[in-house]
Order: sequence, then structure tokens, then C-alpha cells
Amino acid sequence: MITLDDTKTRIIAAAIKAVRQYGLEGVRIQNVSELAGISAGAIYRHFDGKDQLLAECFTYVDKQAAEIFERLKFNPLVMLTDPMGAIKSLWLPYFRFWTSHPDETVFYHRFRDSTFFPKYDKNRDVSYFKTFIGMVCIFKKVFPSLDKMNQDLLWLHVLTSTVMYAKYVVEGTLPNNRETEDTVFQLLTTGLSGYLKPDKLQKTRRK
Repeated sequence: MITLDDTKTRIIAAAIKAVRQYGLEGVRIQNVSELAGISAGAIYRHFDGKDQLLAECFTYVDKQAAEIFERLKFNPLVMLTDPMGAIKSLWLPYFRFWTSHPDETVFYHRFRDSTFFPKYDKNRDVSYFKTFIGMVCIFKKVFPSLDKMNQDLLWLHVLTSTVMYAKYVVEGTLPNNRETEDTVFQLLTTGLSGYLKPDKLQKTRRK
């Protein structure tokens, strides 16, 4: 669970909302102060400045997203009978997290696409995604062809596309319904089916 004191949580929530209203570059500590209902001085008692505040906001949202996978029940056997269904069972709660958190979605998308992110990413600790990473490792053991894909491109495609489409939903460009979810998933996974063949099946076909 994410545990922060109440004041710090209020500041982070206000900063995320402020970024949605004023933009990442345009937001000011005063904007956050007004939305949080506390003084600017109180914010500086918790954060060195805007850059640190934004970085902690991203980490806070990132950890919330990671917690989704802690709550999911994952049956590896389903991968053999319905690999796409197994992937969708993991992806759909993740997509729905973003579509149900508008401020966080817009903030996350803007931060990842900003000049702040490369510096932040160099020292980023993603250990809180260990459950998700464990699930990915199981997939790759069952479907070793996945290793033939460029891993950075694969996960960048899945992550950025998921958040981007969720942003379209929360901004009203796309409807928030099952059809949108199914279409987005289909777009994301196009081209994956050829890699989702168990190792034994691939060896049989080579004989």
C-alpha cells in the first residue's frame, strides 16, 4: 500500500490536478497551493521545489498503477489455452485504472512526454513492479519467441499506447465503453499472435 501523511497526499493530489489545468511547464507552486488549500510555505516544507514535487507525483501514480497487478489472480495455465485472453485479463484492469483516474492519466501522459522524464527515468526505481515483471517472465518462459522482439519497443508500445488511449477517453475524444476497450486491445496486440505459441508447439513444427 502507498502510505503518505495527509498533507503530503493533499499536495500531490493538488499538483496532479494543477498539471491537468495549467500544463506541466505552466503549473506553479502557487497553483498547487490554491488547489490544496495550504500555504506555499507548507509545500516547501515537504518538497524542495516544483521539479521534486512533479517527480514524486509521477512515482505516486506509478505505484498506484503497479498495485493493480498485486490484486490480480493470474493462472499461468490459461496462457496455453487462451494466450490473448490471459493478456487481456492483465491489461484490462490496467486500462480501466487510467480511464477511472482522469487527473492521474493526463498528468502521467504529460510527464512521460516531457523534458523532466529522461532525467527522472535514469534513477527510477521500478522494484514496485516486481509482481508484474514476474508475470512477464512466466509469459516469456511459455512463449520464448517473445524474446525475439525488441523488449524496450514492446513495453513502450503497450504502456504509452494504453495511457494515450485512456487519455482520449477521459478527455471525451473516445467513449468510455466496452467497444473502445476491445478495439484498443486489438490495436495494441496486433502482431503479437505469431509470438504466442508455446515452446513445445514450435519445436514440433520445426521437425
